[in-house]
Amino acid sequence: MDWRSILTPRAPIPRSFQICLGLGGFAAVLFLWWVVTSLGLIQPFFLPRPDQVLRAGYELFAELDFLADIWASTYRILLGFLVASLLGVPLGLLMGTFRAAEAFFEPLVGFVRYMPASAFIPLFILWLGIGDLEKVAIIFVGSFFQLALMVTVVARAVPMEILETAYTLGASRFQVILKVLLPASMPGMLDTLRIIMGWAWTYIIVAELVASEAGLGYRILNSQRLLQTGNIIFSIITIGVLGLLTDLGFKWLQRKLFPWTE
Repeated sequence: MDWRSILTPRAPIPRSFQICLGLGGFAAVLFLWWVVTSLGLIQPFFLPRPDQVLRAGYELFAELDFLADIWASTYRILLGFLVASLLGVPLGLLMGTFRAAEAFFEPLVGFVRYMPASAFIPLFILWLGIGDLEKVAIIFVGSFFQLALMVTVVARAVPMEILETAYTLGASRFQVILKVLLPASMPGMLDTLRIIMGWAWTYIIVAELVASEAGLGYRILNSQRLLQTGNIIFSIITIGVLGLLTDLGFKWLQRKLFPWTE
């Protein structure tokens, strides 16, 4: 390996070296955490040692049915994200393809996206009750409007020259959309879905902080009431791990479906 490539802007580096660097970042944070807690620089009540957090995680799985919390949060995330994708992707493509649709929908979508999803919680409790539907709706609101606008940008980024070439070759408007615009937008749309899925995981805490009986957000709030810092940190780390796994899944799918984007 040419070590000068590390300092060369956008120069490729071996995949194995990328993995080592990524693991090194985690190792550095873990080592710093261990040092400051082992030396007593931070009291265990505020930040337990890594081994104490692992012990708390073991107790969560062994005694408190932590798997049920993981499943409850994952189910809500996937359902809210799926509904947001089924509606947001077509709307984004519509706005990115037709100027009239963009002029009609984008001001409203852009207006609502600045409203924090957490602000809708009182309304959703009134309208939908305190079950899973209310929590899925929070995930949906937090994902749908951002997704629609980002897909719009992706569709709009397809070069006009490609569309004009297709028209010159005799393609109809429908064929240009189906066989040119949509395939050209697919890699960008998949990457957009990956990003929005990451945002969806951040909304699960807000969605589950109110009137929940299961879920990672519920577990964090319940642990806070009982002053169980280790449980809080382990639950937060679990959300990060689940989010990272979904992110890696999208990246794997991107490499398999669109290898030329690497």
